[in-house]
Amino acid sequence: MRRAITLAGGGPAAGLHIGALEGLQEAGITFQVWALSCIGAWVGIVYNQWGSGNKAERTYNFFRDNVFRDDISYSRFPVNTVFGPDLRANIAAVIKFLYDPSNYNNLVLPTKIAEAFRESISFWSDPRRSSSEGDFNHWMLDQVLAVHPLSRFLTSLMYLSPLSGLSRIYYADSSFLKEIRFENLPRDVFIYHNAWNLSQKKLQLFSNQPDKYKNICKESLCACSALPYVEETVTIDNEVYCEGALIDTVNFSRLIEDHELDEIWVSRIVDVKQVKSPNNIKDALGNLCMLFAGSLGDDDVRLFKYHARDEKWKGVIYEIRVPTNINFDWTYENLEKGRALGRAAVTELLDFYYFLQHYLKNDIERAAECAKKLPDHDSLGLVAKAVTCYRTGRMDKAKEAVDLLCATDRAWRRYPRLELGKTIHTPATLDRLMEDLWGAGLQCATANVTVES
Repeated sequence: MRRAITLAGGGPAAGLHIGALEGLQEAGITFQVWALSCIGAWVGIVYNQWGSGNKAERTYNFFRDNVFRDDISYSRFPVNTVFGPDLRANIAAVIKFLYDPSNYNNLVLPTKIAEAFRESISFWSDPRRSSSEGDFNHWMLDQVLAVHPLSRFLTSLMYLSPLSGLSRIYYADSSFLKEIRFENLPRDVFIYHNAWNLSQKKLQLFSNQPDKYKNICKESLCACSALPYVEETVTIDNEVYCEGALIDTVNFSRLIEDHELDEIWVSRIVDVKQVKSPNNIKDALGNLCMLFAGSLGDDDVRLFKYHARDEKWKGVIYEIRVPTNINFDWTYENLEKGRALGRAAVTELLDFYYFLQHYLKNDIERAAECAKKLPDHDSLGLVAKAVTCYRTGRMDKAKEAVDLLCATDRAWRRYPRLELGKTIHTPATLDRLMEDLWGAGLQCATANVTVES
């Protein structure tokens, strides 16, 4: 059995990854391929650097001690411990800006100042405009700040000085990065992550086996999480990189093309339902990062399922459910909460995994025991209950599960084979499950629709 796991981006929700890995570790589920992006790359690489022992616990301790901040400190300093300002670069950028004569051009614009003066007289002479909050703010922006020489200078210093981000994480001599032992990554496990090559405008993959892609290193790991306007870009071999999760949040790139796989487990830790209305700049900045990651990650998973079908891949995709009651604070509390939720999500998924294993071995009684544990709000759980109840002769329960399944989503009423085919990509397994679903009472007008069509 060859398995791959994908750990997607999601920043402060990293605890979900750690909890999921903890549950999989305890179940003895191992992976030969790790496809990583953003915070998932940090978690996956830190997890795999430990040769023995409780790797999930050691990974949790690494992030707790090196990245997340205690709750009391965070309450009045809402920044993690590694996104530090690059003071030397900031000072150098200011000095370079101040000493460049061209930056003093067009600071004083007499014509624009005169126009702003005339517009100001007109504005304050009209009570309807001057009493409008929106019009007042526009006047302040366009007729005061935009033409004032000092304001123009400070604004250009802020936006046009040679800095590409607010913080920096890559320092070659960083003791934080030295704690990650890239040389300890196992050679019998294929680990890779992505980053976006700004110089060549393409997605670049980095792995611990450089005969396939470029070599994983400190620079590549920092580059894969260099979100624009949050972190500085990273230069590798004279080429500039930023976060690859902006393009491929779950990093399915080359997964089934380059690897022979029977199973793919997906840990996508950010969902758009987690994003709340912002109450302050901290929340708004979290939404800036997580809203794109949630929507793009959802699209990544959907498209990959169709891609796997079109490539006629034969296997099973296990998607770990994304909890919605998570926030984007870099706090101990959130890390621990995410860990517990990730572990619970894996426990639920393992019930379906064990159901399928027993079902395929015709051990229906044990398959039914696993199916009973699955929630009724989960479509795959209802499938498991329907087929096991049918095979054990409990037709009333089988029909009840089928009715709930058809009520969950219109797609399950019309195209059940296609919906099940997004998880089960092995034709023989899919045929067997569908045959038992028909026996359990499933009816639809498109019963003859196949995965291929």
